[in-house]
Amino acid sequence: MPWKETCAVKERLKFVLAFEQEEYSLKELCRLFGISRPTAYKWLARYDAAGIEGLRDRSRAPHHHPNATDDGVVARIVALRRQRPTWGPKKLRAWLVRHEPDTSWPAASTIGVLVREHGLSHPRSRSRRAVPSSRPLAHCHRANSVWAADFKGWFRTGNGRRCEPLTISDGFSRYLLRCNGLERTTLANVEPLFEATFREYGLPHAIRTDNGPPFAAPSLTGLSRLSVWWIKLGITPERIRPGHPEENGRHERLHLTLKQETATPPAHDLRSQQRRFNHFRHVYNQERPHEALNQTTPAEHYQPSARAYPRRVPSIEYDTTEEVCRVYDQGCFYWRGRLLFLSETLQNEYIALQPTHHERYYAIRFAWMTIAYIDLRTMKLKAKMPKRTHQVDKQSAESVNHVTG
Repeated sequence: MPWKETCAVKERLKFVLAFEQEEYSLKELCRLFGISRPTAYKWLARYDAAGIEGLRDRSRAPHHHPNATDDGVVARIVALRRQRPTWGPKKLRAWLVRHEPDTSWPAASTIGVLVREHGLSHPRSRSRRAVPSSRPLAHCHRANSVWAADFKGWFRTGNGRRCEPLTISDGFSRYLLRCNGLERTTLANVEPLFEATFREYGLPHAIRTDNGPPFAAPSLTGLSRLSVWWIKLGITPERIRPGHPEENGRHERLHLTLKQETATPPAHDLRSQQRRFNHFRHVYNQERPHEALNQTTPAEHYQPSARAYPRRVPSIEYDTTEEVCRVYDQGCFYWRGRLLFLSETLQNEYIALQPTHHERYYAIRFAWMTIAYIDLRTMKLKAKMPKRTHQVDKQSAESVNHVTG
């Protein structure tokens, strides 16, 4: 067989050295090394031309491949990747096809290879993932059904100032409605931004947030002054379960991209940082393709709400048949001769009380939302009706069915 299976280069060098010693003829050397005369002439010629380097195997790949990507196309892809370092191959291709349709762009897999060859991507370690849930934001069937709001998490700018970006997005279209950096997350700073957003885009049907201030309050009802204002505007406040940020996963994913493109590293001051946020918001809404939107942009799917922001915040009205009570300055209300504490965030507001299916409990409503229950035996307020009351009702119904049956 040709060459020994130790090292082909060493065997070829032995052959060349043996030929130069002129102890054997070329015919005898070919028989000893098990190669043909054309192979012998080839390696002798390569050794004369390049020395030992000429004895190494050369690539058999063709110098010109008919299906190779054009150099100009490669350069355009690399340039766009350098401009948008957080975009993957699918987003890069979707943007190029949309903005430069006259060029024949390669597949996303080929773009991924080109990006790796130019050192513009790094492999990620794969981790196990849970099966995604369809429950969070499952009712986002059209624009403005549900907005999501949150703070990305504070960081310091180059001059040491604190920056807490408030973001508001539409759950259906992923449209980023608001991205403003604040020094403090107080109601006085947050409420004007929501009002400006409502005036520009109209009112959503619901806003989903976490359980932190100013979106929620650590009280029996969980309502904050901000969420009370939302309810009076006809907006349902939705709060995710504590410790479950995945229930607002679309918005959390937005925060990862926001951090990568605007805060790594942060700008020198808040004004410069806000300019970054404004630029990011434009690119995110108008240019960046989203895989969940079939590689289209949020701006193509979002339209302002038909529910305009009112000139005056409407007051809550109840049916004349309901028991209506006023919540006084200290968060208390009088009912059946008792002074009951509810929440200071509802002071000077009106609530309605109505019986439930269980004769022991009354429900307390603010507008259309049930916010607490009154236990008639103890005259204490509860956030929820105990589950055992439902079990008792079920057992009672079963016993009645058994007797009547």
